[in-house]
Amino acid sequence: MIEHDLLIVGGGLAGLRAAVETCASLDVGLISRVHPLRSHSLAAQGGINASLGNHPEGRDDSAERHTFDTVKGSDYLADQDAVRLMCENAPRILFEMERWGTPFSRFADGRIAQRPFGGGGFPRTCYAADRTGHVLLHTLYEQAVRQDLRVYDEWVVLRLVVRDKRVHGVIALNVLSGRLEAFAARAVLFATGGYGRVYARSTNALINTGSGIALAYRAGAGIKDLEFVQFHPTGLSETGILITEGARGEGGYLLNRDGERFMGRYAPKAMELAPRDIVARSMTTEILEGRGFRDSYLHLDLRHLGAKKIRERLPGIREITMDFAGVDPIDEPIPVAPAQHYSMGGIDVDKTGATEIEGFYAAGECACVSVHGANRLGGNSLLEAIVFGEVAGRGAGAYAKDGALADGGGAAMRDALAAEDDRLRRLVTGDGPRPYPFRERLSRIMTEKVGIFREASALKAAQDEIRQIRHDAADMRVSLASRKCNQELLDAIDLFAMIDLAEMIAAGALRRTESRGSHFRRDFPKRDDARWLHHTVAHPNGDGPALTDKAVMIDNYEPRERTY
Repeated sequence: MIEHDLLIVGGGLAGLRAAVETCASLDVGLISRVHPLRSHSLAAQGGINASLGNHPEGRDDSAERHTFDTVKGSDYLADQDAVRLMCENAPRILFEMERWGTPFSRFADGRIAQRPFGGGGFPRTCYAADRTGHVLLHTLYEQAVRQDLRVYDEWVVLRLVVRDKRVHGVIALNVLSGRLEAFAARAVLFATGGYGRVYARSTNALINTGSGIALAYRAGAGIKDLEFVQFHPTGLSETGILITEGARGEGGYLLNRDGERFMGRYAPKAMELAPRDIVARSMTTEILEGRGFRDSYLHLDLRHLGAKKIRERLPGIREITMDFAGVDPIDEPIPVAPAQHYSMGGIDVDKTGATEIEGFYAAGECACVSVHGANRLGGNSLLEAIVFGEVAGRGAGAYAKDGALADGGGAAMRDALAAEDDRLRRLVTGDGPRPYPFRERLSRIMTEKVGIFREASALKAAQDEIRQIRHDAADMRVSLASRKCNQELLDAIDLFAMIDLAEMIAAGALRRTESRGSHFRRDFPKRDDARWLHHTVAHPNGDGPALTDKAVMIDNYEPRERTY
């Protein structure tokens, strides 16, 4: 058994920031499915929000205005005290990352450059060309290496060990050796990312299966607001690869096949820089009503920006479109369509990152604090990951510093290790159906029936089909008996997590009989504050999730109509 004071699971921005916060004073171990520099935070392109006031049009920006834009963008479902904490800390976080070496793009006077982003009242999105996540991740990893953080990369966590409502550690599989190991800790912090691969078209990395959220759910932690799934307006039409909102922030146009800037009919003031839920629904409506190209995509036109601006501010986007779509955006429009992008919901945590399980914390996309509510504004995800990585790291570190390893933890860990060993043994022995057809069925169901537009009949059908997949997959087996470097085995393990998540998403979407933010019900197209101004919290309950309500924290901003 391996022991640490604090165990962090996940090597992206939230996990690394938590590690940097704690490893100077504690024995910290970080488990990551991939090397930290391959975490999905690397793929974030457009920028990170902070009310610096550097842009000529943003001189009057403030943390309070950032807070309001975020609450409004969330369709008033965000917890306003958590939003305020994030926005007030944003400038400090930006300057801290700058001091640590993040190479932000600059204005001519040397100040950090800022650009407009959707739903923002001011240009407050700081950026490093179109590779912002990349440079932030490298900067934090350098800080972690500087503090001699112990990293276990290429390990997959299979179970969060909880007994008597207290965390004891995790059970993990070494992907390279096939070794199963128990990791005991005084506190555990999950920073495992989102669940995009539950859907067929996603901007997410292949590792984003939501396994951390599912492990927390099985261990008894509440899972909040999972029905709110963000679809990014501009994924490459064939692959779903992300085309940053920064392309529209720099002035890109969305065009239908008639050459019309159609966002004028849906968000006449904000146009292409309306919040993502509005833009994604508008684009989908254009396609469904026959104004798309080949009934499947629209155009993002950057040509009027000029070659110089595209090469300087969107070099990565140009490379992506040339490599994966055969299009040079200097000369041709980019074919784009909405793709699943982000998880507003996740593990239910308070403002310190703590869950209802003693000693268990979470931060980043796998957590729901909730600063995004029903819809996230672009530029706030990187900010949330770093701010609440720091906050949750501080909370978990304080808990670990004050407590010893829990009594009875050794027995709990041994029992969990034996159970996981038995589960893996069953998956690699005997004969049975393979995981891939089940994963394809699941992602197709979620895309077709629990996607951008939803209605009761489709959601009920999706629930029935998801239950059938769970039943059919019970006897699933993999073709290779070895646990070593067995991708099919990992896919089988992930499938069970994805089924749990799909059940929670569909159940929450069916129960919420209103439209709010990213959740749009054709049969209930209006927002209903009287009935639904609250969070949804899921706990396991035998044959599926049990859903309850949780109050939204409202202080300064009462709900009003969103106009853009």
